[in-house]
Amino acid sequence: MLRHAIAALAAAMLVATPALEAKTLRWASQGDILTFDPHSQNEGLNNTANSYVYEPLLDYNEKYELEPALAVKWSTDTPLIWRFELRRGVKFHDGAPFTAADVVYSIERALHPNSNFRAYTTAIQGARAVGDHTVLIYTTVPNPVLLRQLTELRIMSKAWSEKHKVTAPTNFVQKEESYAVRNTNGTGPFILKSREVDIRTVFVENPNWWGKAGKKGNVTEVVYTPVKSDATRTAALLSGELDFVLDPPPQDLARLKSNASVKVVEGAENRTIFLGFDQHRDELLYADVKGKNPFKDLRVRQALYHAINIEAIQKSVMRGSSDPTGAIMQRAVNGWTKEAHVRLPFDQKKARELLAAAGYPNGFSFTLDCPNNRYVNDEEICKALVTMWAQVGLKVSLNAMPRATYFPKIQKYDTSAYLLGWGVPTFDALYSLQSLARTVGKDGDGNFNLGRVSVPEFDKLVDAMKSEVDQKKRNQLIADALLIHNKNIMHIPLHNQMIPWAMQKKVSVVHRAQNRLEARWVRID
Repeated sequence: MLRHAIAALAAAMLVATPALEAKTLRWASQGDILTFDPHSQNEGLNNTANSYVYEPLLDYNEKYELEPALAVKWSTDTPLIWRFELRRGVKFHDGAPFTAADVVYSIERALHPNSNFRAYTTAIQGARAVGDHTVLIYTTVPNPVLLRQLTELRIMSKAWSEKHKVTAPTNFVQKEESYAVRNTNGTGPFILKSREVDIRTVFVENPNWWGKAGKKGNVTEVVYTPVKSDATRTAALLSGELDFVLDPPPQDLARLKSNASVKVVEGAENRTIFLGFDQHRDELLYADVKGKNPFKDLRVRQALYHAINIEAIQKSVMRGSSDPTGAIMQRAVNGWTKEAHVRLPFDQKKARELLAAAGYPNGFSFTLDCPNNRYVNDEEICKALVTMWAQVGLKVSLNAMPRATYFPKIQKYDTSAYLLGWGVPTFDALYSLQSLARTVGKDGDGNFNLGRVSVPEFDKLVDAMKSEVDQKKRNQLIADALLIHNKNIMHIPLHNQMIPWAMQKKVSVVHRAQNRLEARWVRID
């Protein structure tokens, strides 16, 4: 009898052990995931959520060095042909095998006009499967940053996409719905279990993930909850309802740091916050100026720049958690220069003089579009800007809105002035310059050039850096382009975002300059 009792107890322990070892990560930030179509909307939090489910050919390790993901080896057959050997034995979440046909399909899907990921497909002409485990990627010119671009191109199942009629990316700008928006089928470390928009999203561990044996974290379930209120996010962390907060409000950092049950990890984010202006229309929308567009006048853009007291924003709005800059990209990005980093000085007198010289001695009115749940204190930054511009005679209306409404609006060019943040997953300047300021065109050119600026001299430099393989020559092209960007005030940079992450003491994470919480690396003690 005793022997049977011991055996029964041992069996019960074996059954109970997985439950005891299961670790749930409950985390939050101020906005919700936008879509689970991995080629639909290129936005930071959205890309984080999709990376739990879908994987690229190559990925970054903790030091941002390239490492194998769905591809195990890569080489060049010629300067225009890349060969990728794929990982064998990988399965999608529905059990179907991962093959070269899925890679070819996913690359073609990312090249589709609806795709918001065409900045990552620069110079890619197409792809071809060679058997089930080899893929050739063809480029029109040598691409010096192709491998880093591929870290953001995630692979879907061709058969699953055809079955659910989602072979084209969902048009996020037009608020299109499709099966891929709320359902997934990737190869990644987590499976999407449930999705309640603006309420909560749950992921569970993929028991068949190819990388499970080497998994560095111990999280088996991820529960993401959007919490717009700063005070509520902080309170939930302090009460233990949340394990991790991606965007603790700057005003609460001192209180969080002094709490024995919480820790704060800080670092610079590879993201620049800046302002953009419609420099395309002949008549400005949402303004009291009729028949012309003040933002086409360089003097007006200079006046707006001079009117900004960036030190006041850093001190009062950001509570020191920002790095003021004059460059459109952060220091960690290849191509950054000290010359581009220099800002126009805060000078209200100069701003008034420039407005008068441009024909607006009494100023004019316009609307500033701003998200209220995307960047650190985004709406508060915009409120400060409205006040500063009022001091030089400009009458600015603030139109703040949630990110789910904001991005479709500005991506339809339905804006006169807007606040945006731009991270650089490739850590190379081409991604910023091509996306934000090159004239809108094909192959991802100007895909976030929402003011539709167009400077031919700048475009030539961007096009040249796409294929220049000599690093010294290429960096000179970037430096020249940055100075042209600043001279023409294509945008007004504000600051590089500093990102504190707040979490329970029991949680260990790898802080990321791209502000991406890698759930596969999280440990909970």
